[in-house]
Amino acid sequence: MLDMAYIRENGELLQRAADRKGIALSVAELLEQDERRRKLLREVERLRQDRNRLSGLIGGLMKQGAKEEAEQIKQEVQTTNDELGVLEVELTEVEASCRSLMLLVPNPVSADTPEGKSDADNVEVKRVGELPEFEFAPLSHVELGERLGIVDLQRGVKIGGARQYVLKGAGWHLHRAVQQLAMDVLESNGFTPLEVPMMVRGEALLNTGFFPTGEDQVFAIAEEDRYLVGTSEVSLVSYLAGEIVELNDGQPIRLAAATSCFRREIGSSGRDVHGLYRVHQFAKVEQVVVCENDPELSERLLQEITGNAERILQLLELPYRVVAVCAGDMSQKTHKQYDIETWMPSRQAYGETHSASNLLDFQARRANIRYRDEEGKLRYCHTLNNTAVATPRILIPLLENHQRADGSVYVPQALRPYLGGKAELRIGQLER
Repeated sequence: MLDMAYIRENGELLQRAADRKGIALSVAELLEQDERRRKLLREVERLRQDRNRLSGLIGGLMKQGAKEEAEQIKQEVQTTNDELGVLEVELTEVEASCRSLMLLVPNPVSADTPEGKSDADNVEVKRVGELPEFEFAPLSHVELGERLGIVDLQRGVKIGGARQYVLKGAGWHLHRAVQQLAMDVLESNGFTPLEVPMMVRGEALLNTGFFPTGEDQVFAIAEEDRYLVGTSEVSLVSYLAGEIVELNDGQPIRLAAATSCFRREIGSSGRDVHGLYRVHQFAKVEQVVVCENDPELSERLLQEITGNAERILQLLELPYRVVAVCAGDMSQKTHKQYDIETWMPSRQAYGETHSASNLLDFQARRANIRYRDEEGKLRYCHTLNNTAVATPRILIPLLENHQRADGSVYVPQALRPYLGGKAELRIGQLER
């Protein structure tokens, strides 16, 4: 969370950020509670000093035989202890209140973040690729998946309920192929691949800024302090939690993981429920970068990781656009964000497939990730993250944009090495 001294100095800025992000927080209330906490702390410390001073006198008086005076001081110590006990309870309550409010304080947004309340207000930055023009009636990814025998939604629902699916045969291979392609692109750009836990402690979600504001989206393990992650960002950042990291010659730490992810999708009832767009279980290749506390550097790295995701879409030969995310569509932890939306013919619109965020030192403060600068001073790092690819959502544009009149689906050149050289998907073709 942000430093309290920073909050005191930037109350108006942070209240505006909370309002823009739709977070129910009164910074004024936090500042009042903090002032109360500091007053109580001063009084508690004064009483503790008085108690210790008085207690130190008792032994000497007893040795001098001044029992009556010693007993009088003991009464004073008891009175001080009673008063101290009341104030310590009050201090504990105020500290808990301060912490709860501090955990709601958002990261301020960048100066170039657009105004707005939802994704409808995001601002297009650029478009890449030509939209397909079909000389036949194109099918949706659901129709294509069923005809090709690679997607089975009915059995997915039978097994796991709503928003579940089964990928089979070439669908399974395609799902895996895009993940491996993404991992190979990241590794060629200096990312270290990690296999990380998908089940984490609550502390990991708190440290990375997913709790408390996003708690309703996370699947909890009953009767345990364990949760299923919605992104390996949680695990990758937590991998370095509580450590003083080595940023050799100022080089960022680049980490990547390909994992299953889980999301409750509370509040999205009735939205995007058809097909593979918004499901409870999915796979993501995530890139996380940890760097020096330098806003210019982390801004360059934000462009870099966004470029990595763009490169993957270009290899998949898909048309897309990049949008600057408005304040109202941002999470509490985000300072600046780009989304990448890929063209989905069945929606006749671009649909979000990637997200890239610069968090400055917001996560590193919570997770206590620090480094030593050139002067040897400990400083909090900056952290960034980006979805390199998420599947099965990416299968929607892959199938729909690359479909042909004869019912087959073209396989992009970059994917073919991961599919045994297969150049197309055809009906009934379950093998590689």
